[in-house]
Amino acid sequence: MGKRKVLSLFSGAGGLDLGLEAAGFDVALCVEIDADSRETLVSNRPKWKLAEPGDVHQLTPQEVMRQAGLKRRELTLLAGGPPCQPFSKSGYWVNGDAARLSDPRASTLGAYLALVEATLPEVVLLENVKGLAYDNKDEGLQLLKDELTRINKEQKTQYRPSVIVLNAAEYGVPQTRERVFVIAHREGAVFEAPPKTHAAPEALGDDSSLEPFLTAWDAIGDLDTETWDEDLDARGKWADLLPSVPEGENYQWHTDRMDGEPLFGWRTRFWSFLLKLAKDRPSWTIQAQPGPSTGPFHWKSRQLSNRELARLQTFPDDYEFVGERRSVQRQIGNAVPPAIGEILGREIRRQLLGGRPRRAISLLPERRHDRPEPEPVAPVPKKFLKRRGPHKAHPGTGKGPGAQRRVQEEQPHA
Repeated sequence: MGKRKVLSLFSGAGGLDLGLEAAGFDVALCVEIDADSRETLVSNRPKWKLAEPGDVHQLTPQEVMRQAGLKRRELTLLAGGPPCQPFSKSGYWVNGDAARLSDPRASTLGAYLALVEATLPEVVLLENVKGLAYDNKDEGLQLLKDELTRINKEQKTQYRPSVIVLNAAEYGVPQTRERVFVIAHREGAVFEAPPKTHAAPEALGDDSSLEPFLTAWDAIGDLDTETWDEDLDARGKWADLLPSVPEGENYQWHTDRMDGEPLFGWRTRFWSFLLKLAKDRPSWTIQAQPGPSTGPFHWKSRQLSNRELARLQTFPDDYEFVGERRSVQRQIGNAVPPAIGEILGREIRRQLLGGRPRRAISLLPERRHDRPEPEPVAPVPKKFLKRRGPHKAHPGTGKGPGAQRRVQEEQPHA
């Protein structure tokens, strides 16, 4: 059998590619524009070839194929995650909506589709945030489907995209992280979502074949007494409030609907504001561009180290990231967890390529059995108690100040 070649677009730090490599694929070329991410790839996988230049918009599809050493229909798998900002949930919080396809960054989706048409790979794999497939706001997904339909008509292919939403925690990753994956086979074979392997302990029945979620402690518990070269102190206006938030909670602990002090209105801040890991649960989603008050924070009320962030994303310990701390966190936070890449790669081989890969997933952490009790909760510092009192809750979707302001702006003027 010939090599199972992968052309990787928007490779980032290589999370998806690491997983595909573990599943038995060979990376023929990585297309990535970010300088630190490129250095990370070179440092860890010097045999992987990097496209020159790294900007997909400065490369013709034919040039990409030349650098990858590929002819049409020779490629096994075209894989990548076009940058997701136009389709991310954060766009809705800040603006109440998002420009989506009119956002210039959405042109990366067009670049991805141009490579599909040029290479006609045996399998297409596209990853994006869950917002790509939001009800009534799925222009990106619809463009993808329409373009595959056109390619099928003009090139006599039969790509039939399967759209699946995976929560990484349900497959053994110690992190709650939902993403959309679109997978299509050139000859029309239909891909089905891999069966879930893990669930929340309270959802497990006596006869359940599922395992309990792997937790943040499983992933990073052995690092709990490590000393770090990085300065991991919490920063910013709210740093001293963090010790008063229990494990697994966020700022909402300090609202009138929970057991802390009434310092904030219910749902009036980002969910990740003062968000803290719990030892007995998976991590919350690792953020790529956090502010000083954006979690998840460690249960010891500090920032997570780069190694802890990488562990929670299932990067192996010998994988080193190049760049200063902000760059490294962006690389890790933007990555597909390598274990998810491995799981999908094995399922693609089994379902679409006629392979019989071994079932054990190599990139998942092992379960630990030495989890200590939750950290003690500190009292609220006096300087914050002046906020104590009634605070209005967020009025609901579409009813907040930003949404109301847009409604007024859209009203016809007299």
